[in-house]
Amino acid sequence: MDFSSFLTSLGTSFLIFVLLMLLFTWLSRKPGNVVVYYPNRILKGLDPWDAYGGSRTRNPFAWIGEAMSATEQDVISMSGFDTAVYFVFLSTVLRILVLSSIVLLPMLLPVAVTDDSVKSTTATTSNGTFNDLDKLSMGNIRRRSPRLWAFLIATYWVSFVTYYLLWKAYKYVSVLRADTLMSSEAKPEQFVILVRDIPLALRGQTRKEQVDSYFNTIYPQTFYRSMVVTDNKEVNKIWEELEGYKKKLAHAKAIYAESRRTGKPEARPTNKTGFLGLFGAKVDSIEYYKEKINELIPKLKSEQNLTLREKQQDAALVFFTNRVTAASAAQSLHDQMVDKWTVTDAPEPRQLLWNNLKIKFFQRQVRQFVVYVIVALAILFYMIPIGFISALTTLDNLKKLLPFVKPVVNLKALRTVLEAFLPQIALIIFLALLPKFLLILSKAEGIPSVSHAVRAASGKYFYFTMLNVFIGVTVGGTLFSTLKTIEKNPNSVVTILANGLPGNATFFLTLVALKFFVGYGLELSRIVPLIIYHLKRKYLCKTEAELVEAWYPGDLKYGTRVPGDMLIVTIVLCYSVIAPLILPFGVVYFGLGWLVLRNQALKVYVPSYESYGRMWPHMHSRILAALIIYQVTMFGYFGAKKFVYVPFLIPLPILSLVFGYACSRKFYRFFRDMALEVACHDLNQIPNMDQVFRSFIPPCLRSKELDDDEFEDALSP
Repeated sequence: MDFSSFLTSLGTSFLIFVLLMLLFTWLSRKPGNVVVYYPNRILKGLDPWDAYGGSRTRNPFAWIGEAMSATEQDVISMSGFDTAVYFVFLSTVLRILVLSSIVLLPMLLPVAVTDDSVKSTTATTSNGTFNDLDKLSMGNIRRRSPRLWAFLIATYWVSFVTYYLLWKAYKYVSVLRADTLMSSEAKPEQFVILVRDIPLALRGQTRKEQVDSYFNTIYPQTFYRSMVVTDNKEVNKIWEELEGYKKKLAHAKAIYAESRRTGKPEARPTNKTGFLGLFGAKVDSIEYYKEKINELIPKLKSEQNLTLREKQQDAALVFFTNRVTAASAAQSLHDQMVDKWTVTDAPEPRQLLWNNLKIKFFQRQVRQFVVYVIVALAILFYMIPIGFISALTTLDNLKKLLPFVKPVVNLKALRTVLEAFLPQIALIIFLALLPKFLLILSKAEGIPSVSHAVRAASGKYFYFTMLNVFIGVTVGGTLFSTLKTIEKNPNSVVTILANGLPGNATFFLTLVALKFFVGYGLELSRIVPLIIYHLKRKYLCKTEAELVEAWYPGDLKYGTRVPGDMLIVTIVLCYSVIAPLILPFGVVYFGLGWLVLRNQALKVYVPSYESYGRMWPHMHSRILAALIIYQVTMFGYFGAKKFVYVPFLIPLPILSLVFGYACSRKFYRFFRDMALEVACHDLNQIPNMDQVFRSFIPPCLRSKELDDDEFEDALSP
């Protein structure tokens, strides 16, 4: 990529962001768009525009002041504790990069630019003729030069800044988590434990009696009742079918009412009964859906009774009248054998993955191993096409492989645009296919809750991005461009890879710029959700429930957002000393992200679960992993520069591992288990245990017509 292509990419991305921000300001003022830009506030019964001093007549930058003036408690009340922890992550990384920039930019840029070896070496920062920026990088320093001392000191500075800020952040999040959990409001999940791997009951003893007897013996004063987990596959299928027909009936009634209201001929809506409504006999929709609902209601009741009596599983939810007892029980060993009476704290009712609760201990171990193997193979095979894409989307390589495209790509204007955006867009699209696949794999491990599955999928996605994007693009691009050299001299592969490492700095530089300008511009403007909402509103939605479903925003999607941020952290850290100019781009990415996403958290996104910051240890450990990759990278590059004092970098990865171990030993346990001193904090009122109990009944088993007597086999009285 030449300098004009880089400027084209940067300038175009910035212009797109400005246009999207102005579009956001204009569109968000329209009353018809309020549900797209302020859904969180609407769902909480708040005035959409009366947010932190804002108004409909504000200037285009008013949202920035609103985001910055909002407190942490505002974020927690509007979007949950997990979102507040995510902003701690963003601000921590931002501080790391700002403090690194303050020292590295004034120290390293003059050292690099006053050396002239870039003309005589191939170890440049970028492929092609990007010599203006090569002079500002470590690639401009001669081998064995004493100037390399400045870069070695800078490597230590970035490492110690990261240690200091990560320690502060871990401590801060721990305190914040304790304060939130000590809330005087009773949370249902704090009075419940999840019991799995229940052994066979004695002859003549029901599963409910077995669970009640076991826990009533251990906790006689505080045991309340139990709920045996059932196989809900069939009853859930009937319930979903019934709910679907109820929605269709409401839709058909709304169409009929609209035709009467608008003075059109009162033709009752009809539909065909065959496949997808395209085949079969034509029937009156309202009467047909009523008939189907009347057929399914007794069928559902019968299946509910059958499920509760005959489809009980080897798992249960156990309820206590005291949250200290529940917290203590969740951390205790209840049987001599690890595969019996496995007890953990219960997630929120909305988080439970009911089908996974019945999976036995050793089955879960085998599933986890199989999933890890599948992920490893997927990473391996994904690396091949990503490496190929990274090489293929370089125009010089594209012309070598496809000579017939030369006349097209040689057009100056087209070449500039393609070099600026083609590789980055291809990579982003390729990675967009992964998240759902990884979430399915995580759930297949037997994980009991949605938040745990999201954390597991996030970890897998992190490995994908690290190995396939950061390492795959770097290695793939270098190997492709130097394949003939390696064929002639196989022993030169290590040197070539080390020298070629900074050769992709400008690729990553433009990738970061594209993500923060275009990515956050689209995030703020919400163009795609806006278009989808208005299309659904005009052509599909007839009822209020359908309208809410059309504009409902969902959550922040930590499973993909956090790994994407971690990729940027890794890229910026690894190139912070090699090419310090990347640091301001990292600062803008996380600074702009903090602003835009804070606005979205306060006004748009609605959390789908609350795990009280359990994602934080994973964020912390992956920032540390990025730091270790950075330290190893610097060790290799200093070696390629033939710097004799490179052994001085050996202590850094060791220090990082020791630091990670110390943080884990000091802080992690509280994120895994509830501290008893937190659990014993007084509540402002005694919780209604019957409501706590009923909040955990699956929707498919809830019925106004069913009373406790009909639940007696699975739910203790």
